[in-house]
Amino acid sequence: MCFLAGLFFLRRGEEQLDKQTTSTPIWRNKKTVPIILQAAFVIVAGFALYFMITNMLYGLEQIGLTLGLDYLQLKASFPIAESLISYSPEDPYIRALLVGLLNTFKVSFFGIITASILGVIIGISRLSNNWLVNKLAVIYVEVFRNTPLLVQIFIWNFAVFLPMPKIQEALRIGPFYFSNRGTAIPWIQTHSNTGMWVIIIVVLAISAMVLYKLLMKKAIETGKSSYPFAASIASFIAGCVLLFIFTGSGPVHFTAPAVQNGTFVGGATLSIGFLSVLIALSIYTSTYIAEIVRGGIMGVPKGQTEAAKALGFKSSTSLRLIIFPQAVRIIIPPLTSQYLNLIKNSSLAMAVAYQDIVGVGNTVINQTGHTIETIFIMIAVYLFLSLATSLFMNLFNKKFQLVER
Repeated sequence: MCFLAGLFFLRRGEEQLDKQTTSTPIWRNKKTVPIILQAAFVIVAGFALYFMITNMLYGLEQIGLTLGLDYLQLKASFPIAESLISYSPEDPYIRALLVGLLNTFKVSFFGIITASILGVIIGISRLSNNWLVNKLAVIYVEVFRNTPLLVQIFIWNFAVFLPMPKIQEALRIGPFYFSNRGTAIPWIQTHSNTGMWVIIIVVLAISAMVLYKLLMKKAIETGKSSYPFAASIASFIAGCVLLFIFTGSGPVHFTAPAVQNGTFVGGATLSIGFLSVLIALSIYTSTYIAEIVRGGIMGVPKGQTEAAKALGFKSSTSLRLIIFPQAVRIIIPPLTSQYLNLIKNSSLAMAVAYQDIVGVGNTVINQTGHTIETIFIMIAVYLFLSLATSLFMNLFNKKFQLVER
């Protein structure tokens, strides 16, 4: 028996030794296989990138071009109809691209504001108990959301604005003029005291916020309302009135447009390209924002609505003070995506000759042949605008998040 037991333990020892000496093949090792695959991917991607870069450099060499940004200092020699800064064809390409960037920023900025206002109104209307308001909101969303954006831009440009009267016979409604050259509206004009007004208004606004916080803190400590909001607004208005009396003028002057010698004088002129893109972008994006707002409101627990009704709140009051502030936490993340889509969709402006960064960039490419550099500049512009918008919305979202213990 002892001999058999010894043979048994000897056999077990040999088996353990065999297991230790027999290693797992490298192609079956769970630790090394992922590393090998990732290394292979990096090598293949590196070779592909090297091939594309060398092919690009060879192609540029064949046509006599080299990579570089020196061409940006050359004279642009082409006009831009609409610009937020002074520009002439004698300016360099870099200034022309800056004009295109500002035009992209302008249509995106006003588009985000307009789309947000329309989206909130339509989203709330979709939850209205009024049958007509509800159905009109549904039709609005379904029609404009399911129509391609480029088609909407063409409709506004070619079917709405271009058939308008000539500038000599411009349609006038109050201080507004409408013609096939664009729309002229009253606008602000700065003067010598504008800079001082801006500085003092900023100081007054900060002082009003400090006063609001102090009065709110006092009200919480004493239990007596000192009307902090009304007091802070009154202090701000009083400061502005005193400054107006001292300077004898407001921060800006308003100028009304007029038609002289076949052109608009005074005010601000909005081109039909800008209006077509702005309206189409605003309406198209507002349909998605409306659904986001509707989903956010419906995402608030029904108990909140029932509690507001039990306390005697009107529907409008409960929506404004209880439901919508809670829905904002749900709305902001998907809303950010729609803002980014609006910024990127503004690149369709070149279809109606609105000279944004893409339109100006294409002109620069046609004149200089520096396609790679100009495309990278356009990519950088949209990347900057998108990242800036995301940063702002993330900070805004953080402000509305619930503070957990």
